[in-house]
Amino acid sequence: MKELAELESRQIQILHRIAQLELSILPQSNNSHSNGLSTTTTEARLSAVLVDGGVKDFSFKRVPSDYYDWSLEARRDILAAASIHHLCKSIVLVNTQAASDITDCSNRQNSKYYVVVVQYTARFSADTVKFFLYTLNNGKIPKKRFNLRLAPEDISHKLTGFEHNGVTCVGMKTDIPVILDEAIVKLHPDYFWLGGGEIDLKLGIRTSEFINFTKPFIVNCSGS
Repeated sequence: MKELAELESRQIQILHRIAQLELSILPQSNNSHSNGLSTTTTEARLSAVLVDGGVKDFSFKRVPSDYYDWSLEARRDILAAASIHHLCKSIVLVNTQAASDITDCSNRQNSKYYVVVVQYTARFSADTVKFFLYTLNNGKIPKKRFNLRLAPEDISHKLTGFEHNGVTCVGMKTDIPVILDEAIVKLHPDYFWLGGGEIDLKLGIRTSEFINFTKPFIVNCSGS
């Protein structure tokens, strides 16, 4: 077991060295919110959206193409995140049992779609969100009308404009209501990472500013 642990540690170190080499050969950016690489069109656009929305404490980080093959510990290190619990993702959900006249996101309390931000270390509970939405509507909509499921990738892309593993709550094509897991709000320090609009682009942001910007529903919707 000790030998296996040492081997895994060496592999992670090698991956980090490769990543650093990959990052070092790319041109540097003069953008104060860019962490290490030249600013892309996506990064520039989303930075402008954030700044216009009053967000000041955020940064973008380009990661290697095999980032999602890495362990959470390795991802934490390349992003310089405070912990693996500070690594989060945005997932688009669709209410498959919504009434036939509910087809878009115009009603935040009873939307056809929601974007949920959860930690990679957490276990998302769709039933908790279902109960939250039922309560949010004061029980006027039957529980059977709430059935949250992961939206198909083509629908997610159409609504957000972002690919799988690149989805973020910033600059989406559609103004989809956001649900933020309460566990993220309780993180210390209050700065977390999520998708940045491209598969290999990540966004770090101060939690309080994220909340002010996205106006999310804060829901205890996961377990570790």
